[in-house]
Amino acid sequence: MDSMADTSDNQDENQESSFKEFISTLLWALGIALILRTFLFQPFHIPSGSMQPGLMKGDYIITSKYSLGYGKYAAAPFPFPVSKGRLFERKPERGDVLVFRPRDQNKNYIKRLVGLPGDQIQMVDGYLLINGKAQALEDLGTEIRLDSDGFEDETRVFRESFDNGHTHRIYDDVAGGPADNTAVFTVPSGHYFVMGDNRDHSADSRVPVDFNGAGYVPTENLMGKAEFVLLSVNNKFSLIKPWTWFNMRGDRFFMVIK
Repeated sequence: MDSMADTSDNQDENQESSFKEFISTLLWALGIALILRTFLFQPFHIPSGSMQPGLMKGDYIITSKYSLGYGKYAAAPFPFPVSKGRLFERKPERGDVLVFRPRDQNKNYIKRLVGLPGDQIQMVDGYLLINGKAQALEDLGTEIRLDSDGFEDETRVFRESFDNGHTHRIYDDVAGGPADNTAVFTVPSGHYFVMGDNRDHSADSRVPVDFNGAGYVPTENLMGKAEFVLLSVNNKFSLIKPWTWFNMRGDRFFMVIK
């Protein structure tokens, strides 16, 4: 009887030890994942077409945190002990694609950085003017754009080039539309001016935060620099419908974001 009791006790001890080991491993894994997400990389989902043609609705992207330093949303939704500026700040460059939170909003945006602190930004007849100088545009013809409902629309495409050598493609869906002509915006100190590449369908820094735009973006509100597309799904994909899980865009896996 004593031998049977000893065996039972040993089994209980082994089970308890295995459970503690599992919990310890789980906590270590969660801790490592939190550190990686806070200080190195973070995934985001693209919910709209405001950054077409480079980024599409349904893209899952990876951003780098260390490339910008760490602002108050570095560990979102958990607070990060930075209220102003950035810890280990690295200034972004004009043309970078950035993830951020507009002032006093609780949702993430992704746009292209076009205006640095002190810059004057204006749109004139579809041309982006930076400090009074129009940035070069090359007409690339037309291509089919998917609208927010997944319908096809023929859209004019241009290659825009900044003075620092950065180039990217943009859409101009409505020639001469209200988004093609704006007042002059003077970017405040400690802020950035961002725009979507889908110029006629982007609530960016041209639109004040009070009207659901991005407004001027404070440096501490930057979350990360978009690096590459991990994978991309089309409008027929649904996480709760396993038979749609193969509705992916195979040509966008690990695509570098320019």
